[in-house]
Amino acid sequence: MKPKLSDHKAIRLILRTLALSFLTSCAGVIAHQKAALAIEEPSFQVIKKGNDFEIREYAPNLVARVDVTGDFDSAGNQGFKILADFIFGNNKAKAKINMTAPVAMSEKIDMTVPVAMAGDHGRYQVEFTMPRKFTKATLPEPNNPQVQIIEVPSKIRAVHKYSGTWSEDEYLKHKTQLISLLKQAGYEPVGEAVFSRFDPPFIPWFLRHNEVWIEVKSNPGPSLAPSPDHSPASPGTK
Repeated sequence: MKPKLSDHKAIRLILRTLALSFLTSCAGVIAHQKAALAIEEPSFQVIKKGNDFEIREYAPNLVARVDVTGDFDSAGNQGFKILADFIFGNNKAKAKINMTAPVAMSEKIDMTVPVAMAGDHGRYQVEFTMPRKFTKATLPEPNNPQVQIIEVPSKIRAVHKYSGTWSEDEYLKHKTQLISLLKQAGYEPVGEAVFSRFDPPFIPWFLRHNEVWIEVKSNPGPSLAPSPDHSPASPGTK
């Protein structure tokens, strides 16, 4: 005997309910894991909130940076491996350095353009922010000459947050969106964008915290939503 149409609807409803329950459960477990893995992030102050973006003032920080060549995905993976090797002990002190977030990636800049980022035929920069306890003098020296230790000055950045995959298409879509929003708001972007990913690969794409950063030059109008400094806690302190 064939099931009735109403039976099919009931089955679909049950399956959808079970799927929703499963996803909700997974989201709760992942949120707990992310809290347990809390790591340092760059300190900043939100100085204005716009339409789907924030203007933030980032404090000076120290980064480990590597230049790599390849397509968007392979360059990101290659840069991550080199930097992870450095913080996991491939340094003069053979010391392990705590992982921070995000992993930031940008198209390689022309050295004549200070602090700006511009595309150059598949050349990229990948960088890790170093823990705040280090200075350039106290940070273990890399054994790999590809790893550069850079002191980054304070910056004013426009930031657009999104969830999704780490694909180039997804990044470019949100980069284009942010640039359009900035032009509408009267901000002048300085150079190219930075793709920043905050989560490890085991986090499902729809729960990932990704950001596009673009340094901006102009600052039209008064602050709309000033907020206190954002100084993320070290592991275990949240």
